[in-house]
Amino acid sequence: MSEFEVYAQIWIELIERHGGKHHRYFIPRDKPAETGVSFQGVGKEGAADVAIALFTFPDKKAYLQYREQVAKDPDGVAANARFGDNPPFISYERIFLTPIPRTG
Repeated sequence: MSEFEVYAQIWIELIERHGGKHHRYFIPRDKPAETGVSFQGVGKEGAADVAIALFTFPDKKAYLQYREQVAKDPDGVAANARFGDNPPFISYERIFLTPIPRTG
């Protein structure tokens, strides 16, 4: 198991332990043969060195409680100590999203 996979498994557990739903980490895979991008001229192939983590909390309060609790959780403290100075990635971006509800 790679260091990134170890990191991912730890945070999947921590998020779910503290009230979140982790929808897992998504990493690139081989694309099906002979498939092009949609919207020619606008679409392009994505990078092969990215991972996307998707997780949700019921509301803002639950997310803030998670942040507070995971900072005190022995496994959270250990994860931050293990990966804090040498993370298994070169950068990350954070964005808060909300789903578009299905209608009809």
